[in-house]
Amino acid sequence: MPIGLLTLYTFLMLVTESRPRNLRWIHAGPLLYGDWGTSRLYVLGLAFLYTAHASIVYLAAIGLLMIAVSWAYTIICRCFPDGGGVYTAARQLSPTLSVIGSTLLLSGYIMTAAISVIEAFHYFHVGEHLVLPLSVMAIVLVGGINWLGAKSAGKFALIIALTALGVSAVMAVMAIPFFIRGIDTISFDFFRETSAGHAWVNFTKICLALAGVEAVANMTGLMKKPVDREAKRTIWPVSIEVVGLNLVFGLALAGLSFAVLGTSMVDYTTPDEVRLQETRSAFIETLPEDLASTLSSESGFTLTREHLETLSEESLAAYEVLEEHESQVEQYTNASMRVIATEAATHTMGTKFGNAFGTVAGITFGLLLLSATNTAVMAMVSVFFAMAQDNELPKALTKLNYSGVPWVGLIVSVMIPIVVILVEQNVTVLASLYVLGVTGAITVTVLSSAYNKELDIGTISRMLMWILGLFLLSISLTIALTQPVSTAFSGTLVALALGVRTIRSSTLVDTGEALEAPTTGWLAMLKGIEIKIDPDKPKIMLAARGRYQSEYAVDLAKRRDATLFAIFVRPIRVMDLRPGQAPRIETDESAQEALGTTAMLAKEAGVSFVPIYVTSETIADEILDYTVTYSCDTLIMGKSRRSLFSRRLAGDVISQVSEALPGGITLITRASETPHILMPPGIGTHSGK
Repeated sequence: MPIGLLTLYTFLMLVTESRPRNLRWIHAGPLLYGDWGTSRLYVLGLAFLYTAHASIVYLAAIGLLMIAVSWAYTIICRCFPDGGGVYTAARQLSPTLSVIGSTLLLSGYIMTAAISVIEAFHYFHVGEHLVLPLSVMAIVLVGGINWLGAKSAGKFALIIALTALGVSAVMAVMAIPFFIRGIDTISFDFFRETSAGHAWVNFTKICLALAGVEAVANMTGLMKKPVDREAKRTIWPVSIEVVGLNLVFGLALAGLSFAVLGTSMVDYTTPDEVRLQETRSAFIETLPEDLASTLSSESGFTLTREHLETLSEESLAAYEVLEEHESQVEQYTNASMRVIATEAATHTMGTKFGNAFGTVAGITFGLLLLSATNTAVMAMVSVFFAMAQDNELPKALTKLNYSGVPWVGLIVSVMIPIVVILVEQNVTVLASLYVLGVTGAITVTVLSSAYNKELDIGTISRMLMWILGLFLLSISLTIALTQPVSTAFSGTLVALALGVRTIRSSTLVDTGEALEAPTTGWLAMLKGIEIKIDPDKPKIMLAARGRYQSEYAVDLAKRRDATLFAIFVRPIRVMDLRPGQAPRIETDESAQEALGTTAMLAKEAGVSFVPIYVTSETIADEILDYTVTYSCDTLIMGKSRRSLFSRRLAGDVISQVSEALPGGITLITRASETPHILMPPGIGTHSGK
C-alpha cells in the first residue's frame, strides 16, 4: 500500500466510524425468529381463550396482517440501510414523534422481557411459587451476561432458535390428526352471537403477534450489501414460518382432547373468557352480600385465608371449581405449545413418550423465551442509548463499560421488567399491557415511512403503506380506548419521556465552548496530529489503555526511533448499536482519553504517532489485522483484570491474539497498574516473537 494512501486511511479511521457489515440473512433470520417467533408461545392460547373455535379465523386474519407488515418492512429496510425502525423513521419527520414512537417500542420491549421470562418458567413447568423468584434471577443473569459483552449469548440464541424450529417441525407432523379435527371444529357461530365491535376488540387483543418485527429494521446497519436482498431473505422465511405454523398449531389446539372442567377443547361451544365469567358469577352468588359486592366476575381474584375460613361449604365447593377452572385455562394459555406437544406425542407414541416429548418441547421453548428476554433487554439498552445520544434522555445512559455495553442503560433495562413482574405475573394481564406498545410503534414506523416523500417508495407502494398504516392506527386507537391498563402503562412512559425531554431542553442551553470543554481537548489533539510514517523505521503497536502503558510504549518507541501506533477497539454487538449510527470517536470519551494521553506523551517525546479508532464485534481480530497491516514488529497489550469466569465467557483477548500472532512479532504484556521506569540507554531493541 503506498505510504500516502496508508496515511490518509489511518487518519480517516480516527475521525469516522467503522461499522462492520457481516450479518447475513442466514444469521439475521434466526435472530428475528427468536424475537418474532416467540409470540406464538402465548398468542395461540390467548386466541382460544377469547374466541374458542373462531380462533382460527382470528389467526388467519392476523396472519394476513403479518404478511402485509412483512412486505412493508422489506421497503422500510431498503429505505434505511444503515438501521431503521421507529426511531430513525420518525426522527426524519419530528424529534418529538421519534420520542413517542421509541417510548411505545420501549414499553413493548419491557413487557416482552417480563412476559417472556414468566412464560419461560411456565414452559419449564416449575411450581407456581417458584416462577417469580426464578424469573427475577433469570433477568439478573441476563443482565450479568450482557454486562460482560459475551458473544456466547448471541450464539446461544441462534442454537436455540434452530432447535425450536426442529422441535416445531416434529410437533407439526405429530399434530396432524388434531389439525384435521381442528378443521372440523371451525365455527362462525361466535360472529353471529357477538357484535361486530366486540369481535373487532378481540382481534386487537391478539395483535401482539406482530411483536418482534421491529428487530429486523434495526439489523440493517450490520447487514451485508445489498441490504434490500438480505432483508427480504431475512423477513420472508420467518414470516411464512410464523404465519403458517400459527395456523397449524392453532387448529391443532382447537382439536385437542385436553379437558377444561370436564369439556374437551375440541367440544367447546363457548370461549373460556365467557365460561370463566360464568364460573366466577356462580361462586360470587354463594357469598354473603358484603363480600360479593367487592368482587367482579370479569377479572380474576384471590381470597385471603381469613375470607376462606368464613365461607360456607357451598361457597368452598364453588371456589374449588373456580380454582380448577382457572388452573386448567392457565395451562393452555401459559404453555399452549407444551400442551400440544404432550397431547400430540401421547396420541402418536403413548403416554410415556408424550410426557417425555412434552418436557423436551417445554425446555426448548422455555429457553427460546429466555433468549427473547435477552433480546428485549438489549433492545431496551439500544433505545435508551439512541435517545440519550440525541439528548432526549440523560447522557449517563450512553456510558460504556469495558465490553462496550452501555452499562447504565443495561442496569435500567434489567430493573424495569423486574419491577413489572414483582407487581404482576398474570400472562393475560401482561399481554394486555404489551399490545399497545407493539402496535403503536409499528404504526408510527409505517406511517412515518409512507409520509416521508424523501424516501424512494413507488406511488402504488406508498399508497398501500398508507392503507396499512391507517389500519394499524385504527387497531392502536381501539386498544387505547378499550384497554385502559395498557393505555395507562404506555401513556405514562410516553409522558415521562416527553417530560424528561422538556426539562433537558430547557436546561441544555447553548453556551458555546463551555459544553465542549470535557472532550474538546482530546479531540483537538488527536485531529491535529500530523501523520508521518517512515517505511524504513520500526513500528510498534500499542493495544492497551492507561498512562503507565502509554509511557512505556512511548519510551520504547523513542529509544528504537520507531513509529508508534495505538489502537482503541470499541466492541459492539447487533443490539448495542443505535439505529443509523455506530459509536464514534467524537462521542466515545474513554477512547478520546486513552488515545489522547498517548498522543500527548508522544508529542512531548518527539515520537511519530498514529491513532486508530475501530468499532468491531471482535477485538482480537482487529488488533491482529492492524498490527500485521502496518508491519509492526512489536505489539504491547495490557494484562486482563477481569475474572477467570468473565474471560472464559467473553473470551480472553490476549490468548486469542497470542495464538494467532505471526512469527517475527514480539508480544509484550504488562499490567496497567505497573508504573513505567525509564530504561537505561541502550535497552529497548529486540527480535523474534
